[in-house]
Amino acid sequence: MSIPNAPGAKGDLVQGFKPRHVTMLSIAGIIGAGLFVGSGHAIAAAGPGAIIAYALSGLLVVLVMRMLGEMAVANPDTGSFSAYADQAIGRWAGFTIGWLYWWFWVLVIPIEAIAAGEIFHSWFPQVQVWTFALVMTLLLTITNLFSVAKYGEFEFWFAMLKVTAIVLFITLGAMALFGVLPQHPVSGLPTLLREHGGFLPNGWSAIFTALITTLFSFIGTEAVTIAAAESDDPSRNIAKATRSVIWRISVFYLLSIMVIISVVPWNDPQLTASGSYQRALELMNVPHAKLMMDIVVLVAVASCLNSSIYIASRMIYSLSRRADAPAFIQRTSATGVPRAAVIASTVIGMLTTLLNFFAPARIFDFLLASSGSIALLVYLAIAISQLRMRATLERRDQALACRMWLFPWLTWAVILFISGVLVTMFIMPSHRIEVSSTLLLTAAIILLSRTSRRPNGPLRSLDPLRSAG
Repeated sequence: MSIPNAPGAKGDLVQGFKPRHVTMLSIAGIIGAGLFVGSGHAIAAAGPGAIIAYALSGLLVVLVMRMLGEMAVANPDTGSFSAYADQAIGRWAGFTIGWLYWWFWVLVIPIEAIAAGEIFHSWFPQVQVWTFALVMTLLLTITNLFSVAKYGEFEFWFAMLKVTAIVLFITLGAMALFGVLPQHPVSGLPTLLREHGGFLPNGWSAIFTALITTLFSFIGTEAVTIAAAESDDPSRNIAKATRSVIWRISVFYLLSIMVIISVVPWNDPQLTASGSYQRALELMNVPHAKLMMDIVVLVAVASCLNSSIYIASRMIYSLSRRADAPAFIQRTSATGVPRAAVIASTVIGMLTTLLNFFAPARIFDFLLASSGSIALLVYLAIAISQLRMRATLERRDQALACRMWLFPWLTWAVILFISGVLVTMFIMPSHRIEVSSTLLLTAAIILLSRTSRRPNGPLRSLDPLRSAG
């Protein structure tokens, strides 16, 4: 099978990402508003021991990415894990995971748009939040309607700014902690542990509460396999991205969280009110901390909004290629952009944005709850798919370029761990509605997959970049 010669030929995507785009996307893909804002809630729940929750979550993501990398390097596909679940488990699994993942990212659109709108509203209070949210969504939708290279360029610079901000934060924090900046004195971790109840002030059980928060901070890491499928050398780029995930998590998450817990007392009321990074900068006496973090969070939000439109559009495009979504969704422009998929995803995102402002709050809350456990179901599908695909991949290619470590034991460990987390979340009253809503949505989609039928005849390749010829 060969790559399409003409851009957009026969509804195919094109390889528009440059190597630097994929590299930066893989590096900064896990840096979102959840890190800058949500980390404060994890630390407030578990104290300094939140670093254990981040380490466990990071380890899980590393293992999941390794499993996904094994499949994606051997068979790059824009549908990624949805396509692999289709092949390894069955059509119903690929159908279900694909639509669940699409729904997750469609709901991210209003969340990030509203977050951006609130920042702009704080600067320009005479303009309503929903106006800023819709304008932001519309502008980033336009960037996604051009070529994939344009999206890659926007996201490259968004990612560069996020990486720069994190590196500067870690550097400044380290200098303050080691006394290199005497004008920025901080207490340090030993003092904070002694004065605020130790490493685990709320006990070991609080680690699980923090774990739930941290797990969802990492969602999006797997999306690099979707983006890399539109690059010049998808197998090489995917292998590179999955291998670098360890140091990315170590640097951007673990080191920056270590700086925060070494500077900010876990029971500081401003930790969750103003955000952990902002509070750390304030305690380091950094001037204009709020303005700086508002700008950083705005960049992170814009990046996540931009990516959510891209990811949602590519997933529903892949579903359409497999006859699991309306046929018109797979149409592409002359530059190889699935514009129908972009517009369809964005329209739903805009409607949910308006629901947040003009419909009863319980409606939007229910929609958000329905996506609460999707990330864990995606990880579970990846693990099960890799478990079942290994034999097929080895028959196809005896020398797999990217292999899961200690197969099948680590794969089974991941499956059991994720299953245990889901069961525990269901038992916990504070998370039961999330799991129940997600499972209800999942059951409805599975039923839909059983009642719908693909057209007779062979399906087009699950890899749209290699389907022509």
